[in-house]
Amino acid sequence: MSIAGSFQPGLASVEQARRPRVGLLQAGVSLAALAGVVWWATRQRAPQLSLDAGAVGELIGALCIYAAATLLRAERWHRILHRSDLDRGRAESYRLTLVGYMGNNTLPARAGDLMRVVLLRGRRREVLGTVVAERLLDVCALALLFGVVVVARGLGLGPLPYVVAALAVLAVLALLFARLRGLARLRTWAQPLAVSIRELRSAHGAGLLSFSVLLWLLEAAVYLTVGKAVGIELGITGALYVMALTNLSALIPAAPGYVGTYDAAVLLALRSLGQPALGYLLVLRFVLFVPITVAGFAIFLGRYTRRPV
Repeated sequence: MSIAGSFQPGLASVEQARRPRVGLLQAGVSLAALAGVVWWATRQRAPQLSLDAGAVGELIGALCIYAAATLLRAERWHRILHRSDLDRGRAESYRLTLVGYMGNNTLPARAGDLMRVVLLRGRRREVLGTVVAERLLDVCALALLFGVVVVARGLGLGPLPYVVAALAVLAVLALLFARLRGLARLRTWAQPLAVSIRELRSAHGAGLLSFSVLLWLLEAAVYLTVGKAVGIELGITGALYVMALTNLSALIPAAPGYVGTYDAAVLLALRSLGQPALGYLLVLRFVLFVPITVAGFAIFLGRYTRRPV
């Protein structure tokens, strides 16, 4: 029996025991945040959205910018896969990126990322490592942009201290994990996950980090353009602040589409900037979640539903 196989029953039983509690935690976080959003929204005036031809044009522009950012994100994953000898072709990387978005927006706990791992049909632990590498790049890029904006404008830190604390805890746990001899076989089983992560320490990783900063700058342009469409002038630093704060909050385990946590972060960020939030949130939700979910679902139905996993 292989090492991975010998651990499978134990890992499965642990996972089965954890799943209800993790699900309850995710639901609790989302419901608490959503309740706060609803309580706040019921005390606001109904948003006045007058989407004239100019505003519609700006929303179309926002969708185009978001499409470009998504293509960059897909290209980044493709390069990580290629570096790890997991490349199944650029087109497959791009398709699965959209499917992953669809899964993240419709399933809890970023399950779309796991859909990518399964559907790529590669060495799954190594593929999972590429997804973890993506998340690390995102955290570094977002924290960098967020820190620059906070220092430049003297704004609130929002959830960043909690994210940093969580990362510090994970780092300590990883260090302990590396030193405990009793977990030697489990470390061996988990080694494939670290292949792509180790590559981030090279010049290749520095290039990917620059690539990540660029795609998040593009996403900030989406936030800026949506603001213009609904009559809110965020400015470049304001758009960066809202974008970074909301996406750092999306790291918190939550319901499908980050319901509650994402919305609360948008409202908190706009309140810090002294801007009206409800109408902006509704339009932003549509631009960032609806078209890409529909596209990912269409690709999933057309290409992957009849294929054995």
